[in-house]
Amino acid sequence: MPKEKAYKLLAQQEGISNKKAKELIDRGLVYVGNKKVVIARGELDVKTRFKVESIEKPKIIYEDNNILVVDKPPFVDSYEIEKMFKETKLLHRLDKETSGVLMLVKDEEFRQKAIKEFKNDRVYKEYIAWVEGILSEEVVVDRPILTTRKNNKAHSNVSNKGKPAVTEVYPLEVASKKTKVKVVIHYGRTHQIRTHLRYIEHPIIGDVEYGGRDARRVMLHAHKVRLFDYEFVSKEPKLFTDFQ
Repeated sequence: MPKEKAYKLLAQQEGISNKKAKELIDRGLVYVGNKKVVIARGELDVKTRFKVESIEKPKIIYEDNNILVVDKPPFVDSYEIEKMFKETKLLHRLDKETSGVLMLVKDEEFRQKAIKEFKNDRVYKEYIAWVEGILSEEVVVDRPILTTRKNNKAHSNVSNKGKPAVTEVYPLEVASKKTKVKVVIHYGRTHQIRTHLRYIEHPIIGDVEYGGRDARRVMLHAHKVRLFDYEFVSKEPKLFTDFQ
């Protein structure tokens, strides 16, 4: 059977440029059957048919003179959101496949005050995740995290050489060898939740990089944030409530 690179086949099927096809694969939006295509230059049968997921648009949760809060969809980089809303700056970031509460600020004085709140661990950050295995009791992971970067890509591990990080994990629901959990984090290191959940051998479903099985997306959602007198909530995605 003749073969061709995945991104070239996708470009032909969708009538788009090779560059656009590669971008769709890199975002994690392209499937063959139920299996995600992860290597754009990987060779596939020329008769392969693809399914391409659409990207939702970010919705505004709250806005005033200081802050703009959006409900970030999965598969969109936080910096792309920043570019969509002119004259705002990201206050924090979410990983590309993580959805939920993302805060941008309009006022520099407010931004500096908010950064201090993050540094002093006075921002409440609550997530929802589906993890591998059955977790029946609350777990608090108090282990430092060390982040390294290679080719502009970050990866974190638990290490005594790392920075302090605390993650509280509360089981919410168990379904066929997986558990929905509420996660509350302190300090907010790079990939903190992903790293700590792998450390306790309950990696996030869809998080292949940190030991989870393949899925439509990394099953992690930023559900609630409290900053100063504000509280912002992003409703749990339908995929999370219907996940079987």
